[in-house]
Amino acid sequence: MKLSALLVTTLLLAGCTVGPDYVRPTTQAPDRWRIDYPKAAEVADTKWWERFGDPVLNDLIESALRENRDVRIAAARIEQAAGAAAATRSQLFPQVGYGADVTRARASREGFPAIPSPVDNQFTLYQAQLGAAWQLDLFGRVRRQSEAAQAQVYATEQAKRGVVLTVVTNVASSYIGLRALDRQLEIARVTSANFGETARIFKLRFDHGLVSQTEVSQIDSQYQQALASIPALGQRIAAQENLISILLGRNPGPIARGKTIDQLVAPDIPADLPSTLLLRRPDILQAEQNLVAANASIGAAKALYFPDISLTAALGSVSTAFGNFLTGPAMTWGLIAGLTGPIFTGGAIAGQVQSAEGGREAALNGYQLTILNAFRETDDALVGTQNRLEESARQTVRVASLREAARLSRLRFDAGLASYVEVLVAENELFAAEIALVGTRADRFVQVIGVYRAMGGGWVDLADAKTPRPLGVAATRAN
Repeated sequence: MKLSALLVTTLLLAGCTVGPDYVRPTTQAPDRWRIDYPKAAEVADTKWWERFGDPVLNDLIESALRENRDVRIAAARIEQAAGAAAATRSQLFPQVGYGADVTRARASREGFPAIPSPVDNQFTLYQAQLGAAWQLDLFGRVRRQSEAAQAQVYATEQAKRGVVLTVVTNVASSYIGLRALDRQLEIARVTSANFGETARIFKLRFDHGLVSQTEVSQIDSQYQQALASIPALGQRIAAQENLISILLGRNPGPIARGKTIDQLVAPDIPADLPSTLLLRRPDILQAEQNLVAANASIGAAKALYFPDISLTAALGSVSTAFGNFLTGPAMTWGLIAGLTGPIFTGGAIAGQVQSAEGGREAALNGYQLTILNAFRETDDALVGTQNRLEESARQTVRVASLREAARLSRLRFDAGLASYVEVLVAENELFAAEIALVGTRADRFVQVIGVYRAMGGGWVDLADAKTPRPLGVAATRAN
């Protein structure tokens, strides 16, 4: 009766959980972004990369989501965290086990009491036992540990979503960079071919005494400069292909091409309020779950001040004769109720509480810093998109002007109204401006991609659905 009363009392008190419950910190979000896009479409919950209109890019991203090694590592870490959470949670339930052994022994005839000579002093002992142990979570230590472990599962899920976000945006940005380099290489080859033809013509004119060696040397220098840009661009293209290959989980090698940089269409800018980042960015959600885990660790540490109550039961059989092993007289049983608690620990528990509270403070500041950086990155990306759009428009006009200037300079030279130096300067400026325009267009696309990277959104879940799933314990996303 006393044991039953103790058990009932313990179960009634088991709802007590020490330590602070988690409350989401208040965060002040900006009222608006520095740049407004009043006509922007809400595309943050769609596969925005498909809006570039390039099936090859779509295939590359699909392949990366399936095969990227960072994504697979992140999925394995979810499995690891889920297993740790299951192991922690198991402490809430009784642990049942069994054991059995057979012992062959010889007793001393000179011991106490002495074994007389006719009696056999060698015997075999058969033992088997079924045991159960249950440590009652009276003050919620295990529940707080389980809460922290589950938060870590959620955090690793968000970490995987962050990897997915990075992989998709990196593949898209790298592909844009590759197509920009392809276009720059094309410009360099066409320009060097034109300069080469001009150099050949001037060499013939020099042979007939129509132009000076100075003009021939200037033109040859222009030609060699254009030629020198070709291998440099080729090396950058190979490096970019290798980078994309690694993102795809492949050995370095060639990458398929689709539309040219001039044929790609930039996706719309997602329209959103700053406060929505708190619910969409994986790194913010991950930082919050780390804060939840740190908060729960305080309760787990404080619970060490209070006693632990455990129940242990055993049912078994012990016999020296195998034939009597499972008979009634050989049966044994035991039931133990234990109570343990600290009296003096030399500050060990206080140190653990202090450490847990410090960890929570660090996690809180990390969460707030992550939010601030998210606002900064999004605002930077929006401003960059607007500026790159204006820069691209200006560069387009400049290239058109330089192209017309080069045409007029050549007409003036052909009419004998100007030296070839004027043509040389105009064509060199045009070549550099065409290369720069391609880079500016690519940067504009990359800035738009940066907006999606910074804002997050439902598109991350769409991409995550294409990645490998954890194979064991399934984790549930936090609300």
